[in-house]
Amino acid sequence: MGALGARLAAVLRAGDLVVLTGPLGAGKTTLTRGLGAALGARGQVSSPTFVLARTHPTTAGPDLVHVDAYRLSDPVELDDLDLDWDASIVVVEWGRGFVDGISDSVLDVEIVRTTGAGADAADELDPDDVPDEPRRVVVTATGPRWDSVLL
Repeated sequence: MGALGARLAAVLRAGDLVVLTGPLGAGKTTLTRGLGAALGARGQVSSPTFVLARTHPTTAGPDLVHVDAYRLSDPVELDDLDLDWDASIVVVEWGRGFVDGISDSVLDVEIVRTTGAGADAADELDPDDVPDEPRRVVVTATGPRWDSVLL
């Protein structure tokens, strides 16, 4: 997932909104770490579950804003975070249904983990300790920003 994040970093720019969807342990934060590493993000990119959002200044341009909407109950709460949507690359874990209307262009990344005994057991592990297992990633780019971008 980290390598995919690094590849996505090459096409992202200020104002881009990335929504990550997938079960616990699927690799959402790992993807964001790879993105952050490729952008030269300062600070440890870790799940912002309890702080809801972290801003990481980068050496390569716009800040990386990492949001976890898991504990939010209403899209208004996301708006209350007062994020700099236009000047940053914003990645929202668990963001489906929370980012509607924020941007006319969204990069939606859905990570699907295999569903077997290993997948259920992995939910109980620290995300860094989840065993390597296949994932299927579906990337859906909507809006004018993505019309001419080859992913």
